[in-house]
Amino acid sequence: MAEKIQINNTIRARTLRIVDVEGKNLGNMSKEEALALAKQQGLDLIEISPNAEPPVAKIMDYGKYQYETSKKQKEVKSKSHSYETKNIQISIGIGESDIAVRSKAAADWLKDGHRVKIEMQLKGRSRGLDETFLKERLNRLLSVIPAQYKIAEPLKRMPKGMTIVLETSK
Repeated sequence: MAEKIQINNTIRARTLRIVDVEGKNLGNMSKEEALALAKQQGLDLIEISPNAEPPVAKIMDYGKYQYETSKKQKEVKSKSHSYETKNIQISIGIGESDIAVRSKAAADWLKDGHRVKIEMQLKGRSRGLDETFLKERLNRLLSVIPAQYKIAEPLKRMPKGMTIVLETSK
């Protein structure tokens, strides 16, 4: 939760470092001097950095200050996308049409910025198959993914199969 912004008479500090509308440092002043200067210009005194020593206050219009801070918060929020790890499960006997469908889905997810975890499930006798044969089967899918990617986590042998994690290469 955002802390409450102190303006004009609600500012508790006795001395403040004052910054004017253009961003020029006016130096340290008492709160009363700064309030008089702000009132003379028809603006507000806004405490922008209460934890500094002495606290920093800016002379500007409070409505403009609120607009600018909300604009900055929206920009930060829009740039912070959450990305997930999407899963694709295949088996040894996967057909060519299934490979095409899964590679297209992987490409779409990679273009959206998500990571893609490909799991090859091994059941029964297929768990004991040769490692190079299993890698070749997995590479069939990797070779037809139409998006640019890099391997985020290399191929790992798990108890129930093999996994590899891909992410976009930028």
